Parts: sequence; C-alpha cells; structure tokens
Amino acid sequence: MQHTNPGPRSKRREQRGWYFYDWANSSFYTSAITVFGALYMTAVAEADARTNHALNGSTPCRADGTSNTLVHCDISLFGVHFPAGSLWGYLLAAATILQVLLLPIVGALADRTQHKKGMLGVAAAVGAVATSLLVLVTGTNWELGLALYIIATVSWAASVIVYYSFLQDIATSDERDAVSTRGWAIGYLGGGLALALQLAFYLGRDAFGISESTAVRICLLSTGVWWAVFTIIPLRTLPQPRAAPGAHGNTGTSILTAGFKELVATIRSARRVPLTLAFLGVYLIYADGVATVVGVSAQYGKEELLFSNDVLITTILVIQFVAYVGATLVGMLARRFGAKRTILGTLVVWTLVLVSAYFVEAGQQLQFYGLAAGIGLVLGGTPALSRSLYSQLIPAGKEAQYYSLYKISERGTAWVGPLMFGAVGQMTGSFRYAIIALVVFFVVGFVLLALLPVRRAIRASGNPEPAVV
Repeated sequence: MQHTNPGPRSKRREQRGWYFYDWANSSFYTSAITVFGALYMTAVAEADARTNHALNGSTPCRADGTSNTLVHCDISLFGVHFPAGSLWGYLLAAATILQVLLLPIVGALADRTQHKKGMLGVAAAVGAVATSLLVLVTGTNWELGLALYIIATVSWAASVIVYYSFLQDIATSDERDAVSTRGWAIGYLGGGLALALQLAFYLGRDAFGISESTAVRICLLSTGVWWAVFTIIPLRTLPQPRAAPGAHGNTGTSILTAGFKELVATIRSARRVPLTLAFLGVYLIYADGVATVVGVSAQYGKEELLFSNDVLITTILVIQFVAYVGATLVGMLARRFGAKRTILGTLVVWTLVLVSAYFVEAGQQLQFYGLAAGIGLVLGGTPALSRSLYSQLIPAGKEAQYYSLYKISERGTAWVGPLMFGAVGQMTGSFRYAIIALVVFFVVGFVLLALLPVRRAIRASGNPEPAVV
C-alpha cells in the first residue's frame, strides 16, 4: 500500500483512532467469547435436549452426580447427534475452518482495493450486528445462536487483519513497537471496563427483577453496541491508503478475481522471504503456549485449585486490568531494548508463571490472584510486540495478506497446547503436571527466537531497519 505522509499532528490523530479499534473489538472476545459464550450457549442447548427427551418420552438427561453438567443430553443438527456440552467446541471449530478459508481472500482484497477502511467498517458492522442479535437467542433456539456466533467470530477475525494492516500506514519502523503495545493496552482496558460494567449488571440482576438468562442476553447486546459505537472513531480518523499498483478501477467480481490472483502470487513469493516465515513459525510455538495458558487457566483454577466461579470471574477482571499496565510497561522496555529482546524477556516471565502455578495451593485465593497478575503483566506485551516485529518483516503492499496468514496460523495450531494439557492431565491424573508441561512452548520459542537473525530478516523483506530491534 502506498500512502501519503501526514504531519506529526495528523499522525498522532490517526494513531489514537487506531487504538480505539482495539478498545472497540476487545469486548467481543472478552465478554461474548471468554465469559458468557460457552456457558450460555451450552445452557440453551441443554434446555433443547431436555425438551426433546421429554417430548420423546425417553430417559431424561442425567447429571454426573458432582455438578449440573449434563453428560447424556444429545442435540442434533442436520441429522447428526452430539452432546449438548460439545456445542461450544464444535462452534469454535467451525468458525476456525471458515477463517482459514476466508481470511486469506479478505487479506488479498484489502491489499488490492483502495477501500481498506471501508472493509474494516463492513466487517466490524456485520460482527457487531450479529453479536447484538444474540439477544434473540432464548429458550431452546441454540441453532440461531450457532449461526450468529460463527458470523460474529469470522467477521471479528476479518476486521482484525484489516486493522492490523494499518500499522504500517500510521507508524514508522521506529514507532511500531510503542504504537502496537499502546493499542493492545488500550484494548485490554476497554475490554476490562466493558466486562466490569456487564458483570456489575449481571450480579445485580435481582434489583432489576430480571432472570439470569435475560441478564446474559442484555450483556451480549451491550457487547455488540460497544463494538459498533467505538468503531466509529477509527473509521473517522484512520487514513485511506491508496491501492496497490494495478488495482485501480477494479470493482465487483474483478476485485474478487484480483484478490484470488494476488493471494496465489503472495504464497509463491513468500518463499523469497524464508526468515519471515521462520519468524511466523517461531511465533506460532510460543503463541500456542500463551493461548493455552489463557484457555485452561479457569479449568486449572476450578478443578485443581477448587475455586468458585466468583473467584474465577474476579481473576479474569484482574488479568484484564493488569494486562493494560503490563502492555504499557513492555512497550517502554521495547523502546530501550528492542522488540526481540523484550519478547525473549516476556517468555522467561511466562515460564516463571507456569512454574509458580505448579506450587499454588488449593483454595489460596491470594496466591491465585498473584498468578493472575503475573499472567496479566505479559499477556498483552508478548502478542503486541510480536505483531509489531512481524510488521517489520512483511514486504510492502502485502500487509493484510501476511496478517491473514498470521491470524489463520494462530488458529491452525491452537489445538496443540490444549491437547498436550489434556493428555498430560489424563496420564498423570493431575493438572499440576499438565500446567508445568506447557513450559516447553516458551522454552522452545525462546531458543528459536534467540537464534533468528531479525535484522537480516528485515533487510530481506525490503523494509528499513529500526534503530533498536
């Protein structure tokens, strides 16, 4: 992409606008996915299973004797029967497959068209509307929730890769670490604030005389509204980059055809920047570790450390707000030591956090909150600096396409860490051994990143070297 060089004041305005898309979309992942999604969709699916069992006169669903989890409640879709408790996992898997198929095309289109900002707006609007419409998912109509969640998740991912690609347009090579970490920090602050307001409403629902189900649906509606309203700020302030050479005049089907051709050309040309692909491979290793720690932390806290849901929800809020401070701090360190060395430092912290998690005593809330604070300190900084360092390795004009590879690669390997966690837990009978096993992702990632010649990779991609790497 080519773009004009704005003055300092205009550039700062563009950067502030860019930060606000992190603020806008973080609520979706924090509230609609992490906190409310699995619990509510599973509850609706189980209600449908109970209804079907009652209508068919079959043996009613029974619990496992230790919780309210229904272990013999089946639902069906297109004639395929599966447990209601498996719906959320299948939903996320379906959304991931669609992302792998669609995001590369979205990235190619974004790099070819002169309407990249419009693509961001459309993707965000579709995602926000789908999220808001989750307010209609009541009773037993989990099928509607399934469709809306898939649309919202794919739209969110599409908007994120277009959003990432603006980083090169609004920041020089020396500015990107600071801009990326600041955006990530503001995203955690926004997601945490939205979640805090929603949880206050959810926990105080009796004062409003509404049911738990209605409270959750209102929280999901507010997530969509939050996403839509705050997206207006980046759409008003971000620059409109000019399309890549040869893309002008393409409309409709011709743009789609050009997008496919551009994607094929990018995949072929990627072999000319092997160090960029090497960094992507290294990133996927430690990113899988990060995602797994976040994904299994609630399970570890509940099943191994015996904490209640209230403690786990409080822990999520602790992580959100500490992550704001952590990302800001990591950004300051990167300005002094460079992105690569700072990322290496965060991988050491991740390793120490996991070792500490092994020794946390069951029922000791302060120890668990301390662990959450440790996660928060590096949770934002590690991916934020990885995002900015990767931007230095992308050939000019290919930003959105390479970020689509970045995003779908995350999804494509996201099963490895959870599989290891589950397998080690099953073999040893303890999640303590499972959590300590995740250290391998950070140790291997540290060694491979330390060996990667980042400056040579930046030169090979044709980009100017920042003063500090």
